[in-house]
Amino acid sequence: MRSEETVCVVDDDASARRGLERLLRAAGYRVAAFESLGGLLESSPSEGGACLVLDATVAGSMEARVHEFCSGKSGRLPVIFVTASDDPKTREMAREIGAVGFFHKPVDGPALLDAIAWALVPGERE
Repeated sequence: MRSEETVCVVDDDASARRGLERLLRAAGYRVAAFESLGGLLESSPSEGGACLVLDATVAGSMEARVHEFCSGKSGRLPVIFVTASDDPKTREMAREIGAVGFFHKPVDGPALLDAIAWALVPGERE
């Protein structure tokens, strides 16, 4: 059980967000889900190992804030991008932010869970 690890999900598509929440909860993660990046930035996600699953469309409008949030005082927060569009601009944004994963919608659930588990292992991303 992974109950001490919180995965934050930011996706403006309510259906996609609910689907990701269900998948992650079924895998034993605590989930904090948000419709917008502003909602995440205003919240205080719980302490402990955390990962951010971020829709690229949401990230695009606030790229600098995403970078700042993910590189905060508590260390590097791993980011996994999910996107419906695979274009050079989106891939470049993911690289600039330092995303540890990049998935196309609809997301392959088991592959996403593997990426999250890997991202949460201390020292694996160094």
